[in-house]
Amino acid sequence: MSTVKTAKNVLGTPLETCCMSPRTGFYRTGKCETGASDEGLHLVCAVMTEEFLEFSVLRGNDLVTPVPAYQFPGLKPGDHWCLCVQRWKEALEAGVACPVVLAATHISAVEFVSLEELQEHAVDGAT
Repeated sequence: MSTVKTAKNVLGTPLETCCMSPRTGFYRTGKCETGASDEGLHLVCAVMTEEFLEFSVLRGNDLVTPVPAYQFPGLKPGDHWCLCVQRWKEALEAGVACPVVLAATHISAVEFVSLEELQEHAVDGAT
């Protein structure tokens, strides 16, 4: 009998959905799930802010412009999105980290940023 391993969040409970509209996650499941092919480690369920989106564009990662070929609608403030944990850490260090949904942030994120740093930016709820 085989069992399916359920991903955990940073709180140690089952990983919740981050966002279905727009559908997020490396695998576009709505969850910040990861696997061997996810080289960017899209682990952090973040709530976009204008400040963060501008920062990301300046760092060469345009999350605003739609890319239909990848089913990417472009993001706006208030959208939830699974961010690469290193990008969130970079934004944290620059003072522009966006809020995070802890219940929808993959437990592996704490290998790169502390739970306390995530908690300082925590908000409730996913979309």
